Amino acid sequence: MQLEQLREFCDEYLKVTEFDDYCPNGLQVEANVEVENIVCGVTASQALIEAAVDHGADTLIVHHGYFWKGESQAITGYKGRRISSLIRNNINLLAFHLPLDVHPEVGNNVQLARVLDWEVADSFGEQGLVFEGRLPAEQSLAELTQHIETGLDTRALAIGAGDHAINRIAWCTGAAQGFIEAAAERGVDAFVSGEVSEPTFHLAREMGIHYIAAGHHATERYGVQALARVIAERFGVKQQFIDIPNPV
Repeated sequence: MQLEQLREFCDEYLKVTEFDDYCPNGLQVEANVEVENIVCGVTASQALIEAAVDHGADTLIVHHGYFWKGESQAITGYKGRRISSLIRNNINLLAFHLPLDVHPEVGNNVQLARVLDWEVADSFGEQGLVFEGRLPAEQSLAELTQHIETGLDTRALAIGAGDHAINRIAWCTGAAQGFIEAAAERGVDAFVSGEVSEPTFHLAREMGIHYIAAGHHATERYGVQALARVIAERFGVKQQFIDIPNPV
């Protein structure tokens, strides 16, 4: 397939123009007009780029790409090395941030729910970034934490806010700990995000909502895989997910 076909499909499928984001969504580095072998991953790190080179990829699709708001615009240092590696090896880079978090089919939030067997009922918050639903059966905080650790192969941090059981749950993958107040106002029993901040401990206790930090990387591995599968099925190209382990 042609790169332009891939770009147009992803932009339309993920509705990238509808989001106010911290980075450009879509094609970030153009280095090859043909797309036959896609590697996908969470973050366009040097390690992932080198793995893509080893697998003969012509295109890399990630959740965390480059050119974030507030960072230096100079393409030097680690950023220069990454982009140089992509161009030297004729590898395109496409990155999708918020559009890949909230998409109803391949988004990180809905994919996390499918991995952990949570029912999706609604979404709320800024740009609909937070999802809400129910567990298949009532669980304690300890049971839910263990289920998350087993399902995601991660270590989770749990903050209890009383001894109430968990039925209704809200979640948002990645660095979404700031949504805990909005989740508490919805009356859910627990809120799950990727990262945690120092104030989160106090907010959970004072607002009476259980909180679990399951890892930024661990919660955002699934959307890009689902997107790559859709692309492969539609256009008949090869795709492979490469996980660069990250404990954060």
